[in-house]
Amino acid sequence: MCDDAQICFAEVVAGSAAWLGRGLSCVCAQRREGDARPSVDLTPSEEECLQRLQKRIDIAYDSSILEHQEALRALWNAAFPEEELRGLISEQWKEMGWQGEDPSTDFRGGGFISLENLLFFAREFPKSFMDLLWKQEGNRSAWGYPFAVAGVNITFMLIQMLDLEAVKPRTMVGAIFLEFLSEDKSAFDLLYCIAFKLMDQQWLVMRASYMDFNTVMKATRRQLEKELLLEDITRLEDLPSYSLLTR
Repeated sequence: MCDDAQICFAEVVAGSAAWLGRGLSCVCAQRREGDARPSVDLTPSEEECLQRLQKRIDIAYDSSILEHQEALRALWNAAFPEEELRGLISEQWKEMGWQGEDPSTDFRGGGFISLENLLFFAREFPKSFMDLLWKQEGNRSAWGYPFAVAGVNITFMLIQMLDLEAVKPRTMVGAIFLEFLSEDKSAFDLLYCIAFKLMDQQWLVMRASYMDFNTVMKATRRQLEKELLLEDITRLEDLPSYSLLTR
């Protein structure tokens, strides 16, 4: 326990890898004993969709690849359309919630897909994206979560929650998600948007501050799992938390 809150805060954000790592070690916890363990035979379509998503997950962010550079610039332009970016390494990135002047250091844990998730969010739900970026809703602690790095954590949380690195789903939540994915190739990106907005709602309800981030993420994961297991959910748009999103 830290005696000085400011010292605690400085220790956590001293390096993006340390902050991200601590977040994941708590958020992506061991599988609970009560989890269902279905035996799932994938359809050819589901197997193809899972393999395609797994390939995306395996792509590391590489600042030397033009496509990755362009995606990062596109994210900046979506977030700050009236502010010219001075470079891919710039103090400006801290305005978005990256922990240093080079966002690539924060992508080390999340890979390129975490950038794709953020960009999808910005393009598909621009109002919600901007609301979260600028923390425009609710009464908040002065120590809020860093928007961009929180987004990388959400990508990680979803990958582990859905068990996406397994050959086939080992939980009911993972099996249900694959059905959605076979119908909509952007299902992971859409679930990411829902999760981000839900996390922020949980943050407000819990009156959280920076040091509560792991607790908020655990609550977010539990709520997502609960909603995915509801009856009569035939698409992600049917999830109760989808209604939180605005375009």
